Amino acid sequence: MTVDRAQTSSHRRDWEELPATTRAAVAAVTGPILQADSIIAGFSSQLATVIETSAGRTFVKGVRQQDPEVWTQHREAALARHVTPVGPRLRWQIAAGGWDLLGFEFIAGHFADYRIDSDLADTATAMSALARLHCPPEVELKNAEVRWGAYLDEDAESEVFAGDALLHTDWNYSNVIIDEPDGARLVDWPWATRGAAWIDPGCWIVWLIFAGHNPAAAEEWAARVPAWHTASDRELLIFSGALAAEWTATANRRPNIWTHGLRDAARRWAAHRRMRSHRDAGNGHLSRG
Repeated sequence: MTVDRAQTSSHRRDWEELPATTRAAVAAVTGPILQADSIIAGFSSQLATVIETSAGRTFVKGVRQQDPEVWTQHREAALARHVTPVGPRLRWQIAAGGWDLLGFEFIAGHFADYRIDSDLADTATAMSALARLHCPPEVELKNAEVRWGAYLDEDAESEVFAGDALLHTDWNYSNVIIDEPDGARLVDWPWATRGAAWIDPGCWIVWLIFAGHNPAAAEEWAARVPAWHTASDRELLIFSGALAAEWTATANRRPNIWTHGLRDAARRWAAHRRMRSHRDAGNGHLSRG
């Protein structure tokens, strides 16, 4: 995996920093660990490393058991069998020495580069495949109308986000692994949400603008996902505003160059949607997204 342009977590731990009891519990399942290489991309996990044994490589992510974010581990474990093969196969979950660890199938490849057409096309294909998966009712997920409805002035408008699609929602390029020749695989599922299928390509647009695309060009890539075409202009207008508010709240809570850039990208998309709405109202007709 490449790690260029990757944002890093300030609380990330190396494998050797884990308690001996934790490392021993993993070795009891995997066999002797020959090598451990840290992965520096991402924010959520306190541990992200690739361990190598005689049987091959396993990607391990972990959070302290007492950490408030440990729910992300349980969410991913519950979802894993439902998202395979779009996502990696979960091999094991271990709680030992104060840590909760997940061991996933290692995906050899590179992080998606949203400036490269082939990577964008592979991402759109994976997003389309995700939209065809069944959203498991037994897995506890936040509903889109609750998640983004919190950022709307009118409660009734949140109903446009409702649906029964399984959404990834976190389209950070490092969550999309281009696995040649099989295309894109999706990792890091704690922010999975239940809602309207067109929301995922909408979330993706913010990352495309952040990568350098203008809003219109970003929407052209989103349009490669069939679910995008099920959204009305009104729905996209409402969602773009809610998404901009969510990214603004994130930037206020965790201010850094990444969150500020994504906040600005989300605001650009919302402004683009408002401009389209005003133009179409002036022309006396509605256009599709």
